[in-house]
Amino acid sequence: MRFASWLLLLVLSPAWCQVAREANRDYQTPEGRAKVVGILESPSRLANLRPAELVSRLEVRRSSTVVDLGTGTGNLLEDLSAAVGPDGRVVAEDIQQDFLDRARNRMRKSGLKNVTFVLGTETDPKLPAGAADLVIVLDAYHHFNYPERMLAAIRRSLHPGGRLAIVEYHKKRGAMEISPDFALTHIRAGAAQVVEEVKAAGYDLLWQREHAPGRQYIAMFRVH
Repeated sequence: MRFASWLLLLVLSPAWCQVAREANRDYQTPEGRAKVVGILESPSRLANLRPAELVSRLEVRRSSTVVDLGTGTGNLLEDLSAAVGPDGRVVAEDIQQDFLDRARNRMRKSGLKNVTFVLGTETDPKLPAGAADLVIVLDAYHHFNYPERMLAAIRRSLHPGGRLAIVEYHKKRGAMEISPDFALTHIRAGAAQVVEEVKAAGYDLLWQREHAPGRQYIAMFRVH
């Protein structure tokens, strides 16, 4: 009986279960992802996101290497590119090739030279070990099917003292633009649970504050 209970706990743990199936439902087909693109690039979402203000709040440093993990169609990339400067580097990662292609086309039209693109997987973002100063996870943590494994992979990609910024919607009514109750089922974990999960993966919480009050928060961590 004890072995059976242990096995059940193991199978149900975040490391082994896909915990974001509901959030990822529309990402499984090209048609679904086309619908998501419309949401990601909608004027209302961009107005609430305020990319330039967000990049400033994250204290992106000149000449640093910054990863936009789960970049989607690249809403942060232009501001990140400007923040790190010509001697810095921005790595745009996603697990959907069509999202990366769209983001790459946007950056090509903007003439940006310091942005590179990486196709990751659900369990491994395929980032070089110890190379990143800052990894940003913008509205993507709730899409992690295997959060423990992703957090471990992100930790390996950061150099000692490197930072991880989780920018995420609150799990509360009215947090997301799509509909009043959408965040209640779409977002897997509230802010307190997210912070505890990240701390358990080997990170120290530096600070936590609101970005879009009542909608979206920032939690900044450092590897220890």
